[in-house]
Amino acid sequence: MADITRRLGWRHLRATPTAHIRHHRGGRLVHDGTGLGFWFRPLTAALSEVPVEDRELAMTFRARTADFQDVSVQATVTYRIGDPALAAARLDFSVDPDTGAWRGAPLEQLGTLLTETAQQHALDVLARTPLAQALVDGVAAVRERIAEGLGAEPRLPATGIEVVTVRVMAVRPEAEVERALRTPARELIQQEADRATYERRAVAVERERAIAENELASQIELARREERLVEQRGANARREAEEAAAADRIRAQAEAARTVKVAEAEAARSVALAHAEAQAAREIGEARAEAQAAWLRVHGDVDVATLHALTGTRLAENLPRIDSVTVSPDVLTGLLARLGGEGRE
Repeated sequence: MADITRRLGWRHLRATPTAHIRHHRGGRLVHDGTGLGFWFRPLTAALSEVPVEDRELAMTFRARTADFQDVSVQATVTYRIGDPALAAARLDFSVDPDTGAWRGAPLEQLGTLLTETAQQHALDVLARTPLAQALVDGVAAVRERIAEGLGAEPRLPATGIEVVTVRVMAVRPEAEVERALRTPARELIQQEADRATYERRAVAVERERAIAENELASQIELARREERLVEQRGANARREAEEAAAADRIRAQAEAARTVKVAEAEAARSVALAHAEAQAAREIGEARAEAQAAWLRVHGDVDVATLHALTGTRLAENLPRIDSVTVSPDVLTGLLARLGGEGRE
């Protein structure tokens, strides 16, 4: 929308670079171009503002296929006004000289024209296409048909409109039909998923079997090695026992030889000791015999009283110590009687 400023009964219009301004005064074209700025009198000016930028027109409409199924089409048409003078002559693009707003709704008219034209060509192509084919190839077919139809439409060039591009986003059936159509595909997808699951399970089972076989082979190999280890330990134990027995035998032989040697030495020592003891005993006996003979020879010449005195002395020497002596009358009487008898003799 153009920017209009008031000054003392005059108006100043300033347009944007994408707006084409046409100024008529007294039936004559005074200003014509984009991005203009000028002063004018509102009572004598006839102003038109035609947008010349590319504009997007989104449209959604319903159609029916060859098998009588309703579908919705979502499309977008990009267009621009290539001939502003022609468009201003065919459509009401006049603006209020006080506010700069359009007096009518020219863009809505253009939108209605483009929508109805595009819808007509889309309905024509979908009416001859079954639903399944429309859902598969309908987007490209509808886009091509709409582009061709708009390009061949005589009203658009006559209005100064140029179609830039046509885009069709979707061709969709009703919700119930769409769910019904999705069911076979979902079933196939589910079947593929189940098949993949079964294959994965089969692969997992095969891998588990391979793992179990590897574990069993490992256990068998481990048992075989343990058997070899036991055999080797037995052989080592036998070898150690044999070596220990041989060592014990050698030790026993050495001990026996040492014992024999010790016994022989002890026997020789005992024999020598016995000889020495016998010799000593003989010598002692001879000495005692000589002493006894000498003692007898010495005492043979002594009288009896002296021998009795020596006997008492020797007896006293050999008697134990007597602390006290108790003499009863009977013992004293017998002793005195014995002494008296000896005195008489």
